[in-house]
Amino acid sequence: MRWRRVSVRGPSMSPTLRDADVVLARFGSAVRSGDVVLVRWSARPGQLSVKRAALPSGTGWWVLGDNPYGSTDSRTLGAAEVLAVVGWRLWPRPGRLRGPVE
Repeated sequence: MRWRRVSVRGPSMSPTLRDADVVLARFGSAVRSGDVVLVRWSARPGQLSVKRAALPSGTGWWVLGDNPYGSTDSRTLGAAEVLAVVGWRLWPRPGRLRGPVE
């Protein structure tokens, strides 16, 4: 398994993650609904995004931002390719990421 540090940009995952948070993504992990994930869309192949896995689809995963008012996600771009599962915030408030915000 491969690990990668990722900087979060923008408000799409607020309040779970904020702009400039640094998280740790694990490539090769099994994805479950509710996981925070690192994704890429075919419409934007050069852009990586951190979102929440909602449902598997035939072409990838339906993913959503925790902040529906500040997120471009599967509602706009369709299913995404999940590259890695994000399990930990490294900075500024280190800790394990839990399930979806209720």
